[in-house]
Amino acid sequence: MKVTITHIDTACVLININGYKILTDPTLDKKDGFFPQYVSSPMAFSKKYISPFLSIEEIGKVDLVLLSHDHHSDNLDKKGRAFIKTVPVVLSTKDAVRRLKNTNTIGLDNWQEYQVETEKVKSLKITAIPAQHTNIKRLDKIMGKVIGFTLEWGGQTNGCMYISGDTVLFDGLYELEQKKKVDIAILHLGAGAFPYLKKNLRVTMNGKEAIATTQLLNPSIVIPIHYEGWWHFKQSVKSLKSEIERSELNEKFLWLKSGTETFLSE
Repeated sequence: MKVTITHIDTACVLININGYKILTDPTLDKKDGFFPQYVSSPMAFSKKYISPFLSIEEIGKVDLVLLSHDHHSDNLDKKGRAFIKTVPVVLSTKDAVRRLKNTNTIGLDNWQEYQVETEKVKSLKITAIPAQHTNIKRLDKIMGKVIGFTLEWGGQTNGCMYISGDTVLFDGLYELEQKKKVDIAILHLGAGAFPYLKKNLRVTMNGKEAIATTQLLNPSIVIPIHYEGWWHFKQSVKSLKSEIERSELNEKFLWLKSGTETFLSE
């Protein structure tokens, strides 16, 4: 089974499984001009300083979108919203279905499964995995519902592919470790934060949590994404890579070259 991944922008990657194309968290707008933009509200602002590495034309036709959440613009922006209307099926949260009002969007609860019907991939199944978009549990509802995903298909021998969505390390990932064997883990990092709103608030994993999550799930490959390109990512790329390179798990980490297709299996 030929499987490739291409990093496009932030948490937006193109996963190609035997010709079946899946796009995650479409952020397709170019980098900002002089003024910052709002990530979720007038109080949570940021600035995007890196443009997508592939154009919409280069991405081409997509079979499925996995949208961890729709209410933050570093996971779904203006061009991304237009793009998902052209895709046959979008899997996301039930809150996203209500807000987007797109007839092609299907909302999943935690651990709910969706069976994909395609001749390209045998028994392709998507499962919604719990995510917690803040390290301060009482603020979880304020941050809004987010999910991750696992991808399973016939012929996998070492476990599933896991996409974390915007989450920190929390109880749901310990539940994942009990329920599924993960072979490839795609982790949203960057230590996203808005310290002027609340001190010590963090909305995505930092390097330390990426290492701890790797220890917990024990995947063969860990692919970091969502770690540069926005002001509100508070851990620098240099710091993140240095922290991981110093760990005993460094060899598991695969750093993608943005815009370049990388083979995961053939």
